[in-house]
Amino acid sequence: MDHYSLRQRVIDMQREPSEATAGRAAEDVTNTSRENVFLFVPNLIGYARIILTVVSLYFMPVHPRRCSAIYVVSCLLDALDGWVARVFNQGTKFGAVLDMVTDRCTTTCLLIFLATAMPKWAMLFQLLISLDLASHYMHMYATLSMGGSGQSHKQVDAKRSWLLHLYYTNKVILFTLCAMNELFFVALYLLAFTEEESHVSGDRMKTVIQSEPWSAGAMEIARANKIQSSIPTALVGLSVLPMLIKQYINVQQLFVASQWLAEGDTAERARQSITE
Repeated sequence: MDHYSLRQRVIDMQREPSEATAGRAAEDVTNTSRENVFLFVPNLIGYARIILTVVSLYFMPVHPRRCSAIYVVSCLLDALDGWVARVFNQGTKFGAVLDMVTDRCTTTCLLIFLATAMPKWAMLFQLLISLDLASHYMHMYATLSMGGSGQSHKQVDAKRSWLLHLYYTNKVILFTLCAMNELFFVALYLLAFTEEESHVSGDRMKTVIQSEPWSAGAMEIARANKIQSSIPTALVGLSVLPMLIKQYINVQQLFVASQWLAEGDTAERARQSITE
């Protein structure tokens, strides 16, 4: 074997491992590309939450117990999908956005109903909806635009806000505040069905509700004959403080996101002035 052939053989031997590695990498990419993110287990749980929310909205006007039970199950699944994502290593950006959007829409739908059932407090419910949507949208946008596409909205630097850092990193605090926040509004929803006892007979009530289940009259009859106020009142008292803390966190989230975006704008304008 001449010198050239020996040298070529050494080069080929050195090249073979890298080619094998490249082949395995290409195979891994191919296998990954075959995964259907939409069918990941936590995302399937997310779809189930959406279905349960729609069903609860169907029963919301005249069936408070049924609606509340379905709504609570939907909220509890919110905690389950995150745990499943970690167990099966199926955490995805789509899943994170689906989870947040479902949370926002679910709470908004309930608050809209409360605004119609308790018109005296309608403006307050409208402000709470606006705060919830605005704070989470700005927080998500600030995280994606300033922190990079790979950064989760739950990764908050403690230097920016120790409260948000604690809120998003401590799963017990996160679950407790979110659960109590929803419990407060569910309890208010139940209180909307605790008017004074009606003198309408059971047969008359059944006839009105079955013939026009979403009419104003059916709702008034349902409100007057469904729920005792003691349990919902106790639940409101139990959950009001965590709810207020959650709203303060929303305000903090809105402020921090606005400040972060403004800092980015200032830095960008400074770079543009240097290049001009």
